Amino acid sequence: MILCLETATPTCSVAINEGEKTLALRECKGQNAHSEKITIFINEVMEETGLRYEALDAVAVSKGPGSYTGLRIGVSTAKGVCYAANIPLLAIDTLHAMAFGMRNRLASELKPTDLFIPMIDARRMEVYCAVYDAQMRNVSETKALVVDTNAFDELRKNHRLWLFGDGAPKLSSLFSDQPEIHIVDNLQPSAAFMAHLADEALKAGNFVDVAYFEPFYLKDFVAGKPHVKGL
Repeated sequence: MILCLETATPTCSVAINEGEKTLALRECKGQNAHSEKITIFINEVMEETGLRYEALDAVAVSKGPGSYTGLRIGVSTAKGVCYAANIPLLAIDTLHAMAFGMRNRLASELKPTDLFIPMIDARRMEVYCAVYDAQMRNVSETKALVVDTNAFDELRKNHRLWLFGDGAPKLSSLFSDQPEIHIVDNLQPSAAFMAHLADEALKAGNFVDVAYFEPFYLKDFVAGKPHVKGL
């Protein structure tokens, strides 16, 4: 039994996963969703499944890349549960988990040569992305990419590409004349998508240090300019 927390984007998602199966799920999207909802959602999924915290095998948290604030809230909450219940912590790559979600959605439509490109919005035409094949193997490491019309020229020569996540919809106009590139605008990160990777990590004992683990921000945090008069 693994409590999974996903807070890397504006979506706040909490699930109890047992192996590949999601037993309970709560999620919402919106401003301040993480700080307002995450502990409420945790209590709700625990009550729905009838589990005690000490009965959990681990807590899995989406490690990024993504929103600095969202990741901090998710990791801090996960650490708090781990400390209180004396259970281990797992860190799951956000983009990899999204790729599993997309593969499950495609199901019978999937071709062996398909490539999955999960994307998290990084403002303007920049996204955080990675590339995975149909077997969920990493083809291209996670990076911050400024996307233009030629960004995926080599990949689309021999593959059908699936672009998804909150960074994908803004790219629709760029690739409207490229039939090999499919943009899915309604798939966001979910704690349910973490099930397979979390189960694998638990079985392998790939725990992270509860005291010292830090999220994968990809970029350094840059504070915004204050808008209060006089500052």
